[in-house]
Amino acid sequence: MLSEHLLEEIIGIVHQCGEIMLSATDIDRKMHQKTGKGNFVTEYDSRVQQVLEEKLLALVPGAVFLGEEDQMDQTDISRGYAFIVDPIDGTANFTRGYNVSCISVALARDGKPVMGVIYDPYRKETYYGERGKGAYRNGEQIHASQRTLKEGLILFGTAPYHQDLMKKSFEVAYRYMSQGEDLRRSGSAALDLCAIASGKAEFYFEMRLCPWDYAAGALLVEEAGGIVSDLEGNPVTYDRKQTVTARGPQVELL
Repeated sequence: MLSEHLLEEIIGIVHQCGEIMLSATDIDRKMHQKTGKGNFVTEYDSRVQQVLEEKLLALVPGAVFLGEEDQMDQTDISRGYAFIVDPIDGTANFTRGYNVSCISVALARDGKPVMGVIYDPYRKETYYGERGKGAYRNGEQIHASQRTLKEGLILFGTAPYHQDLMKKSFEVAYRYMSQGEDLRRSGSAALDLCAIASGKAEFYFEMRLCPWDYAAGALLVEEAGGIVSDLEGNPVTYDRKQTVTARGPQVELL
């Protein structure tokens, strides 16, 4: 049986890991490149993931753990509880001191997120939610924007690790930008999803994301009254890489 204070306990652990990010030094000497252009991992990604895995699994005995530094095809999240974690979302930003990065943790049950926590340690903003109970930022409930696409701020990710998707990414961005108000690119999918959940922007997409990039953020968007799907309007799943969009309820897919 899960603790009635489980969400608060997850938040506490995530805050501890935020201190690891804030204390980071000599990041450029403690990193190496993974497969794909601009795809880096640092000593701090690994350290944060290790702490999250140890402490989160202690909260939910029997749960499995899927983190960015793991092999996705070797972890089955379809049954029971699973933590889906990005230890530092926006690693490229993190390595440059750009300070647009966060920690993202989702707890899924039978393949679908039921709790989500995203923490931006630089702005001291904690986004969190539980299935059926709304989404919050620092204790205040948040809601997706009611603006239309014509009034909308468009956010997107460039799928930088997949050069075959570069042209299509910018074609889709142009299609929405031509109907919207303006365009932004942050470098953190999780924080972009928080922006949709809190009504700061109206539409977000990226052509290929991993489940740890969007599991917590997707829950927050839905709990805030927004919509999460692929570009054709089909529901997303959390067992593979895929295209993800998030939008306010007044925004229609083009």
